[in-house]
Amino acid sequence: MELVEDGYRRAKEVTRHHAKSFFFASYLLFGQRRKAAFALYAFCRRLDDMVDGDGENVVPMDLSVRLAKARRMVAELYVPMPELASPELGPPAERLMSAEARSPWHPGEFAALKHTVRHYRIPEQPFQDLISGMEMDLTKNRYHTWEDLDLYCYRVAGVVGLMLTPVLGCSDVEAAQPAADLGRAMQLTNILRDVREDLERGRVYLPSEELAAFGLSEEDLRRGQVDEKWRAFMRFQVERARVYYARAAAGVHYLTGFGSQSMVRLMGAIYGDILRDIEARDYDVFSARAHVTTKRKLALATAAFVRPAAALPAPRGEVRVPLLPTGTEG
Repeated sequence: MELVEDGYRRAKEVTRHHAKSFFFASYLLFGQRRKAAFALYAFCRRLDDMVDGDGENVVPMDLSVRLAKARRMVAELYVPMPELASPELGPPAERLMSAEARSPWHPGEFAALKHTVRHYRIPEQPFQDLISGMEMDLTKNRYHTWEDLDLYCYRVAGVVGLMLTPVLGCSDVEAAQPAADLGRAMQLTNILRDVREDLERGRVYLPSEELAAFGLSEEDLRRGQVDEKWRAFMRFQVERARVYYARAAAGVHYLTGFGSQSMVRLMGAIYGDILRDIEARDYDVFSARAHVTTKRKLALATAAFVRPAAALPAPRGEVRVPLLPTGTEG
């Protein structure tokens, strides 16, 4: 257990350093749930660092090999729990081939992940889907349609909601879609906030089909011009993100763990507030990065306690993803 506890401590520091909003919201969780949330975040962060080249000892030439190693390491977790293994990939024991690659995780971090997975009986599929999302970043730096981007958002963020759901005290299958939708909303928010940074890394996540529908091109993004076409495009994207936040809010009541509902509402509120800041900047995401101040986070945390329904409002009826405009020249 000493290795496991060391892993939880390391995971906490990874979260504290790289995910300030998540770490802030995690104060609403207690005991093992909070430690498990850190272990899951560290798992996700190490994979992301591996692909983006921000981690320690990353060797770009062997990324695909290292992701294959990650898949096999995840499979190892499920040898004693085949009932939770990926139905798409088959029995985990048959996937434990050797792979000449270094692990992206410290042994302690992986031990903490193993303890978390087995304690909360988290299914394998979300972990493998996350790795598939990382593989998309290796081979794809442009997206043509929303359907293409939606798959990416699901794989790199929606599945994180699925991993966390058992930790937050829920096994109801009805909670899966709202959990994935919160991840989608947060990832889309990140994409809208980080247009400039992604361009600098050679990536454009905004679907080219949708840019064209508003009369925009990739060259317009490079110019960083905030005109009425760009504002209309961003209003459309912000509205879509808010639909996913609303869908996520509709599933919060499924969470039974102490502090879980407040934590999820606060995370949704903080990330949703980035959209408010983007609007306040008149949709200028090129000259500065939209963010939520500590003072604002504290106000949102208070709201999550005092008026929880207002922190992440649930829809009163069915909410639909907005449709692209038609007949737009571009």
